[in-house]
Amino acid sequence: MSKLVPPHGAQSLKPLLVPVDERPEALRRAGRLKKIPLTSREVSDLFMLGMGAYTPLDGFMGHDDWKSSVTEMKLTSGVFWPIPITLSLDSSVADGIAVGEEVALADAETGEVLGQLMVREKYRIDRNLECAHVFRTTDPQHPGVQKVMGQGDVNVGGPVIALSEGEYPEKYRGLYLRPEEARQEFLERGWTKVAAFQTRNPMHRSHEHLAKIAAEVTDGVFIHQVLGKLKAGDIPAEVRTRAIQAMIDNYFKPNIAIQAGYPIEMRYAGPREALIHALIRQNFGCSHLVVGRDHAGVGSYYGPYDAQHIFDDLWEGALLCQPLKIDVTFYCYRCGGMATGKTCPHDPKEHLSVSGTRQREMLANGEPVPPEFSRPEVVAILSEYYAGVSA
Repeated sequence: MSKLVPPHGAQSLKPLLVPVDERPEALRRAGRLKKIPLTSREVSDLFMLGMGAYTPLDGFMGHDDWKSSVTEMKLTSGVFWPIPITLSLDSSVADGIAVGEEVALADAETGEVLGQLMVREKYRIDRNLECAHVFRTTDPQHPGVQKVMGQGDVNVGGPVIALSEGEYPEKYRGLYLRPEEARQEFLERGWTKVAAFQTRNPMHRSHEHLAKIAAEVTDGVFIHQVLGKLKAGDIPAEVRTRAIQAMIDNYFKPNIAIQAGYPIEMRYAGPREALIHALIRQNFGCSHLVVGRDHAGVGSYYGPYDAQHIFDDLWEGALLCQPLKIDVTFYCYRCGGMATGKTCPHDPKEHLSVSGTRQREMLANGEPVPPEFSRPEVVAILSEYYAGVSA
């Protein structure tokens, strides 16, 4: 038996993607069904269901699972689940669909059929309730709240099958790993204790330091890139992945770090999102998730360590993937290297705060990025990108 952590809430992974050789016929059948549109977040969730990253879910949630997930952080079965996975429609579309009907799921932007849903429920939700619990705010300026408040009036729930993974496998060849493939990669490397490092940004020196701490206490670190839709101003995945690979190739020992990507779309839910990130990484075979300062946060909606503290509130056995809680990291001129608030004794005047926001500002303004902030090989790739943006 595998010594890796088992999938969440199940004995084995539950991928919902139709095998390649069966897809042409499945697509022909889906082509005869009524089409319903998916937003970019719903497309992302369908792909996550397809690859098995949302094990043990079998589709989009019905009302009771939605409410239980929102208010209790668990499914009605009792399985831990901190963020609802739902599909919403405008009333005019929902009115034309009957419970018990099979429908095709299509990308609202391209019209491509990506999956199929058996409609088991149609229901309305309290959006304020969802936002207050999941995001800890109902402020319409919060990007996650904006998404929920802007979604259709009626949710539809039921089991799904996925018929496509979009452009991800081809566009990110060698980087796009499904949970079963990641698990196989870990086993081939002899890893049984694996730390995941979630990122949606190029990795600067603080990120590198966090990943290396994780590698010290596990067999290896799984640097896991967000490939789904981000917010305005974030650096494209193709650029980020090149920059991160340059860092790994030049500053990590071989067989210590793997870079991969997955099709999730960020919700910016801070503490709740840290929990679902850990749940997903458990399905990928990771025993730990690095949780640093303001994990999955945005603006000033969350305290710097709220995403760490929330793990302490879980009940016994809720989640097997555990957090690696690491203090704020910085470059200390007195120490002569990277340090954390837990270990460095020196005055903050000796510290250089290293942040992705400041790095983007320097690059966008053409300012030199010091080596204490980011590796020169990384800066070269990012500078080339910003030069093209401003040209």
